[in-house]
Amino acid sequence: MPGTSSSLHLFADVLARVHAVCRALAVDAGWPEGIDFSRVVVEPPRDASHGDMATNAAMVLAKDARAKPRDLAEAIAARLRADPLVEKVDVAGPGFINLTLKIAAWTDALRTVLREGEAFGRAASGANAKVNVEYVSANPTGPMHVGHCRGAVFGDALAGLLDFAGHDVTREYYINDAGAQVDVLGRSAFLRYREALGEDIGAIPEGLYPGDYLKPVGQALAAEHGDKLKSMSEAQWLPIARAKAIAMMMEMIRGDLAALNIRHGVFFSERSLIETGNNKVAETIDFLKAKGDIYEGRLPPPKGAPAEDWEDREQTLFRSTEFGDDLDRPLKKSDGSYTYFASDIAYHRTKIERGFRSLIDVWGADHGGYIKRMQAAVAALSDRAAELDVKVIQLVKLLRAGQPVTMSKRAGEFVTLRDVVDEVGRDAVRFMMLFRKNDAVLEFDLAKVIEHSRDNPVFYVQYGHARGQSIFRNARAVFPDLPEDIASLAQEAQLERLSDPAELALMRNIALYPRVIEGAAAAHEPHRIAFYLFDLASEFHALYTLGNASPYLRFIIQNDRQMTVARLVLVQGVVTVLASGLELLGVGAPSEMR
Repeated sequence: MPGTSSSLHLFADVLARVHAVCRALAVDAGWPEGIDFSRVVVEPPRDASHGDMATNAAMVLAKDARAKPRDLAEAIAARLRADPLVEKVDVAGPGFINLTLKIAAWTDALRTVLREGEAFGRAASGANAKVNVEYVSANPTGPMHVGHCRGAVFGDALAGLLDFAGHDVTREYYINDAGAQVDVLGRSAFLRYREALGEDIGAIPEGLYPGDYLKPVGQALAAEHGDKLKSMSEAQWLPIARAKAIAMMMEMIRGDLAALNIRHGVFFSERSLIETGNNKVAETIDFLKAKGDIYEGRLPPPKGAPAEDWEDREQTLFRSTEFGDDLDRPLKKSDGSYTYFASDIAYHRTKIERGFRSLIDVWGADHGGYIKRMQAAVAALSDRAAELDVKVIQLVKLLRAGQPVTMSKRAGEFVTLRDVVDEVGRDAVRFMMLFRKNDAVLEFDLAKVIEHSRDNPVFYVQYGHARGQSIFRNARAVFPDLPEDIASLAQEAQLERLSDPAELALMRNIALYPRVIEGAAAAHEPHRIAFYLFDLASEFHALYTLGNASPYLRFIIQNDRQMTVARLVLVQGVVTVLASGLELLGVGAPSEMR
């Protein structure tokens, strides 16, 4: 059997050992060549009483081995029992294999955490592949609201997670600065411009943006142009007012995002697709037409409720049904202008031209019906070489002590992101926005997220990190000669003394971190990290509490320096992983709670 590899973390190491056993058995028993061993996995059993790890090897290889799963499981188990890392192997049911590892496996994994420090859990599974994560992309028509907040945090955490898993990540924001909504913004800004010049503008007309946030735009236009814009026609002043409003709104949005510690690497202008001398939309339509993916035709009438994009006329259609969509999609409106879909196709083509084959878009829940057509477009544009994963972000219900929060007066119609961050802090906002799966509605209670209790997950996880640091400070007061260097501490530690079931359970959970990272990155689900951190912190707090009733389980034993050192190494393992996971989520890891 292979020795423990320093380049593999424990779950990956055990998986490599199981693969090695299966391959050796395949050679010895003369199995057919070309068997796909990647189907063999190692994972924690659903029931912890069944052991430390379980493998499906016999179940997925039985057909290739021309054997009954149970018989094959016994043959694999017999070889695994000879592995020096394995304490016990059991075959269960039709052929599941449960493994119990020796305590040394877990103490070695703990030493790995201390040796690798902040690099623990960092993976190479991404193979430096380029991935584009586009998120937020809010219309630049006002400040960001709490609904944008969840998508912003999700996208940023996902980008950080993919980077940690070894991908080459680009964080991108698509500025919707073309179309009717920014013309409305320009007219709204012009109204505020007239107000800044001293006019009484009365009530804001229906159809214009009413928020006070546009007053500074009007003042800026007045300071820059005086009253000159008033003598111009709308065709002349609208581009000026629109450009100034968009620029100032984007500055506001960047500030809102910075309050959440979110900074995009690329801001891509929709208007640039049609205003740079090369009409990228027309060019993309021609490209797809040459491939036979666009045709002139009529759409059949929809069954049931009328479809918003159905018109009984000859029109330019994209063959999206050839790429998995339910319906071919129009690319031009009846007035000859391009649909939003046409612009979106052109935009996604720029991503493919920039070398991305993995594209992730983070969208609001109201865009769910748009997913299939966009995935079809990416498949057509790349000859199926690129893949688009759309992550839908459900609504946020903002509460205070269980009651709905009233709307922001400054914004006119909604609660701003900045209002929420200013009230409860960045850490609470970021963690709680990730403490539920992205496609489930989230209730965010402003009162609960500042409570100092187990019912407040962000506090409980941060308190875990702070409690670990406090234990170290207290231990140094009792044992002033403890080495400052963590590596020296680990070298001195007699980790075999950590034999209580609660200590072993905590070590197992710490060792799980690299696997959680890889699984969360592969599934594009950063909420898994938040869930894991809460579980780890909960186990740590529970072990601390056990020490109150059972003094021999306390982290600091005044008359037993060696036991104290061993438990400090365990504490450092918890602290290292909590700090790493919190950083991935963009949340602080405080040394003390105040």
